[in-house]
Amino acid sequence: MRASRWMAFFLAGWTLLACAQLPEVDSDQAKSRASAAPEVVSAKGKLPRQTTEQLLKKRWAKSSLDMKAQASLEEAATGVPLIAGNKVQLLFDGPQTMAEMMKAIESAKDHINFETYIFDQDELGMKFADLLIKKQREGVVVNVIYDSVGTLGVPQEFFDRMKEGGIRLLAFNPVNPAKARGNGWKLNARDHRKMLIVDGKIGFTGGINISDTYSKSSPFRGGSGRAGSGSGSGGGSSPGREKGENDVGWRDTHVRIEGPAVQAMQWLFVQAWIEQDADDLRDAKYFTQVPPAGDKVVRVLGSRPEGHFEIYKALLLAMQEAKKSIHITCAYFVPDDQTMEALTDAARRGVDVQLVLPSVSDSGLVFHAGRAFYQPLLEAGVKIYELKLSVLHAKTVVIDGVWSTVGSTNLDRRSFLHNSEVNVIVMGDVFGLEMEKAFKEDLRNSREITLVEWNKRPLSNRLKEWLARVWDYWL
Repeated sequence: MRASRWMAFFLAGWTLLACAQLPEVDSDQAKSRASAAPEVVSAKGKLPRQTTEQLLKKRWAKSSLDMKAQASLEEAATGVPLIAGNKVQLLFDGPQTMAEMMKAIESAKDHINFETYIFDQDELGMKFADLLIKKQREGVVVNVIYDSVGTLGVPQEFFDRMKEGGIRLLAFNPVNPAKARGNGWKLNARDHRKMLIVDGKIGFTGGINISDTYSKSSPFRGGSGRAGSGSGSGGGSSPGREKGENDVGWRDTHVRIEGPAVQAMQWLFVQAWIEQDADDLRDAKYFTQVPPAGDKVVRVLGSRPEGHFEIYKALLLAMQEAKKSIHITCAYFVPDDQTMEALTDAARRGVDVQLVLPSVSDSGLVFHAGRAFYQPLLEAGVKIYELKLSVLHAKTVVIDGVWSTVGSTNLDRRSFLHNSEVNVIVMGDVFGLEMEKAFKEDLRNSREITLVEWNKRPLSNRLKEWLARVWDYWL
């Protein structure tokens, strides 16, 4: 996020025109439009209503949150159906995620579609690029979308080398307006998605970019064993190893998906390519029937500037309907009024609302702007924790232990208004339990911020918060 946020801040002085607004999200209005049962699709198409109700009853019979009703609300608000028959694996931090992504790339037989915000020319970036070039030379079709602001400091030669290797590349919304195509020049509209799709059957998404920043793990221990529906290695620190100030890892979360839901991710990639008025994608088996790979029911949501705010609506509705708990881990937290209202209202009605936020950040402006919201949150009973020893970059939410989302979206206006983002919602208590375990592990590595302590913070900090919040729309 670093380049995009500073660029947006620089541009704010001459782009203060009519500001885009977030839509009003009202659960009562959504209920009036919601169907009795949500639509669920599988590898064979839409499931009959009776089969859908049996599936939902089996999955969520003991849930405190009415998951069938919640799924119907989200469908009414977003227009996006649930997808059954998927396997979802939680991945923690850079090393584990990169190992799984490279393993999937190595296995590619037909095509690789890759979309990222940051693609650095460093040791990890070169290794990733080399592997993509290798697969292209083996006859696999490779298409890459990278954000032009997220890669602002990367030499063009880095991408030219991939292009010479046969890879088709697309720079999203070029910084130079003379190079803009598609729907005009919109510098503040950024592609913040992180998606890898292999053969239309395996998909990855979450918060992790391609950068040496992710070559170190955080102290998180959950990644070294089983997580979600699969297992992986490399997610935790070496036993007994002390971390110094110059050896701080990044704490992030990704998911690996197999099953029909990957086709929904595929469509988001193709749609982004088309909307940028890029050259036609080369022929490949992008859309094929993908058999069931597991028992997870998911919803794949993509949002974009001037779109329909699908991710924002789903998040707010889930918070508004929470009965037991809202547990959020968020790297860049600068909430709008409705998000603040949803969190404080939930806390006041007895929901356990807990936030894990950064204690260090790669964006000082966002860090202080987020802290400007601590006072009303703490006064409402929201518990706030700041992660120690790591730079927090994860964007995850788990509600009532059964509604979970992992993706690229932060809780800030930039994500909802100005960025193209992607989030995967996973329904059910099995995956929810894994998410809760991860959240508790983050709590172990965090320090609680109390209201008494917060009221004693120095005047200099209060001034930084006030100044940063002035620009929160642009952060």
